Amino acid sequence: MSVEFVFRLIGMAVLAIAGVYAGIEIGQFNGIPMTGFILGLVGALIGLILTPYVTTRPMRKLRALLGRIAAETLFAALVGLVSGLIVAALLAFPLSTLPGIIGSIAPFLGVLLFGYLGIALFVMRQGDIMGMLSSVFSRHDGSQSGGGSSWSKMNRTILLDTSVIIDGRIADIASTGFLPGTLLIPRFVLNELQYVADSPDGLRRQRGRRGMEVLSTLQKDPNVMVRISDIDVEGIREVDSKLVVLGKQLKCPVLTNDFNLNKVAELQGVTVLNINELANAVKSVVLPGELMNINIIQEGKERDQGVGYMEDGTMVVVENGREEIGEYADVSVTKVLQTAAGRMIFARISTLD
Repeated sequence: MSVEFVFRLIGMAVLAIAGVYAGIEIGQFNGIPMTGFILGLVGALIGLILTPYVTTRPMRKLRALLGRIAAETLFAALVGLVSGLIVAALLAFPLSTLPGIIGSIAPFLGVLLFGYLGIALFVMRQGDIMGMLSSVFSRHDGSQSGGGSSWSKMNRTILLDTSVIIDGRIADIASTGFLPGTLLIPRFVLNELQYVADSPDGLRRQRGRRGMEVLSTLQKDPNVMVRISDIDVEGIREVDSKLVVLGKQLKCPVLTNDFNLNKVAELQGVTVLNINELANAVKSVVLPGELMNINIIQEGKERDQGVGYMEDGTMVVVENGREEIGEYADVSVTKVLQTAAGRMIFARISTLD
């Protein structure tokens, strides 16, 4: 039995009783004996139909609205409301001494005005407030344990896209502690992941199931906070568009590997965390003239070229390396080229003994 059905029954009973009493009172004046019975049926019908629209459904919409608001915004609004009410309480007595009807309504208007101003001011400056709290907590944690994580960072929310879950590297990155905060996975992202896992195409199905395994690994990791939420965006069907809107509403970054989603989010002012950009940033830095030992595994496009790869996957093109295919060779870096696809290193066989 659902909660809404219970409220329907309660509303039906209450309005039916009210209708009967009202009908009895009216029947005493008009002399119609069935008035109480008729109004009782009408009240029961109205209560059965309209009760959810004034009880459960408004609360459900309010809960959904609060679920879309960032925790920092809710905290700032609560502090602002309390501050505004304190100011209104301090001014209530002076305002009540005003002459006439103004003294009667001024305290009530003060509560409304200062409550609104407190909420608006604190929400508008929530970034500064969280920054001050973060510094206070950081100093306190540092004096207790020699350093601690920021309060705001620990309460940071990061939206996960389907592509980054399927990619799999998120599990290793999160376990290292480089993603402080809560990894938020909306239900519509989970539904898309399940759709991919149930795809008739073998490759897509394998990728979807790998994403499910990655998600399970994240949930089992005690050092990673993962939350699956029913939060949604009404009127939008595309998953990428929903993520961008949620990122703006919650004021949180979106973690993705999708190039198009990355660009759209940046155009709309949403912070994007791209794992591919992270991978390029942490690749080994080499300079022209450095020596390295590379396993040359295949021929290059040009004559006498050989191609090998560093441990991080960076391609190394070796001049005159064709004769060394299948062997490890000492090479000297001649040039480092950064392209849109990544970094490429050019080298030649080292002649040093």
